[in-house]
Amino acid sequence: MDADLFPEADVEAPTVDAATLRARMDDGEPLFVLDTRAPNEFEEWHLEGESLDVANVPYFDLLEGIDEETLALVPDDRPVVVLCAKGGYDVSHLEGGMNAWAELYEAEEVSRYDGPGTLVQYRRPSSGCLSYLVHDGEVGAVVDPLRAFADRYVEDAEALGVDLRYAFDTHVHADHVSGARSLADHGVEPVVPAPAADRGIEDVDAFTTATDGDAFEVGDVTVEALHAPGHTTGMTAYRVGGAALMTGDGLFVESVARPDLEAGDDGAPEAAEALYASLQSVVLPHDDDVVVGGAHYSDAAEPAADGTYTATIGELRADMDALSMDREDFVDLILADMPPRPANFETIIETNLGKASPDDEEAFQLELGPNNCAASQDAMTGD
Repeated sequence: MDADLFPEADVEAPTVDAATLRARMDDGEPLFVLDTRAPNEFEEWHLEGESLDVANVPYFDLLEGIDEETLALVPDDRPVVVLCAKGGYDVSHLEGGMNAWAELYEAEEVSRYDGPGTLVQYRRPSSGCLSYLVHDGEVGAVVDPLRAFADRYVEDAEALGVDLRYAFDTHVHADHVSGARSLADHGVEPVVPAPAADRGIEDVDAFTTATDGDAFEVGDVTVEALHAPGHTTGMTAYRVGGAALMTGDGLFVESVARPDLEAGDDGAPEAAEALYASLQSVVLPHDDDVVVGGAHYSDAAEPAADGTYTATIGELRADMDALSMDREDFVDLILADMPPRPANFETIIETNLGKASPDDEEAFQLELGPNNCAASQDAMTGD
């Protein structure tokens, strides 16, 4: 579109970067967000938070001025953040727009992890994707790395004086492009579950495959593979140092996996039964103080005291109704109201299988938006 069609603002609007906006949201500051993207973009993905009021007014409705109806939407008693627009009130605009929001990546140590070494959780607020770095001060590994942040893991490890040895994927992801191949370019050994490889990974010889019970030594930390199918046939949890369980998309702090992304609608009931069996026989038998870290979190999730999206087995057993249901009720629950599938999930799966090769920018665009890899939040937790 011709830039001349856009009017110039009479004042220079202040900007707020994504990290600062995230901190203000975490502090519970009341904010009004005016999102000026097209309605279909807004519906697919927008800022959400308990302290936010959000309205969508497409930019093309603003080109000839702001009418009274639009103006009435904007409060004058709190800061206003505008996406892709300028001017008026106590207004700042998000520098870089939603792409800058997608580039925000935070790291927090899981302080209640009580095993050997150190466990760090990475989180991407824009999509709720979670990854993990485990290290003993000299040797480290990443679990469920994102391609968009492969350089970040390497840089962080170098800053810690840590040699990255492994990049573990819990399964073939449907919501983000895996960083395992990119980390392999830095000399890191990529590991994928053997059942996931059976889905047809094109370059499978470039990966180490992990079968149930396999153990990998990360310095003083032992990482064990535990096959836990349900979300996918290859879904595998990794037990870290005997004190944490990286459950991938099998179990989250606020929900359980959806079973239809690999199996489809027809195969979802059988996959849901497999998920139930995995949770009951693989995950829940762990001690109550074992820390669970999934590969995602949603706006329904509450962070732990250390700021990470983790919970103990005991907490999840007590708080999540789905984990105490019988098989039939569990299957009925998670099939009842599944959210829309992740955007571009088929292309992302093809990419993670090595059957599609988008460049970095194309891969980044593919994974914009919410992950939607969990079942509906309804009735998952009891109050």
